Amino acid sequence: MRALAAVLVGVGMVAASSQGRVHLDGTWQARSGDEIRHITVRNDSSAQFGEEMARWRVVGDSLWITLGDGVWQVYGMRLAADKLTISGGDLEKPVTLRRIGPPVPRPDSLTIPEAPPATARAW
Repeated sequence: MRALAAVLVGVGMVAASSQGRVHLDGTWQARSGDEIRHITVRNDSSAQFGEEMARWRVVGDSLWITLGDGVWQVYGMRLAADKLTISGGDLEKPVTLRRIGPPVPRPDSLTIPEAPPATARAW
C-alpha cells in the first residue's frame, strides 16, 4: 500500500523532457482495488495524497518520488493526454491515473520533504 501511495502522491509535475515540457500538475484520480484515490500534484515539486506529502522529479522518462525517507523510488512513466501510467520500481503492476482537474494550493501547514541526493535510490 505504501508503494502505491508513493506513486500516487508523486504524480503531478511540470518538467522538461526530450519532447518539450510535460504538464503533469493537476488533480489526479486512480483506482486501488475498490477504492478511488485523489492525488494533487503541484509544479513546486510537491504532491499530496491525503495528509502525506512527497517530492517528485522527472529524469528522462522516469518519475522519481521521495516521501522524505531519504531515498528516491524510481518508476517508468508514460503520459498520453490526461492519462498517466507508472510502472516498475516497487509496483507489482502498472498504475494508471486520470487527470480530473487543476491542482489545489498547498496549505502552508504542509511542508515538502527534503530531496535526497540522486545516489540515494531504492532499487
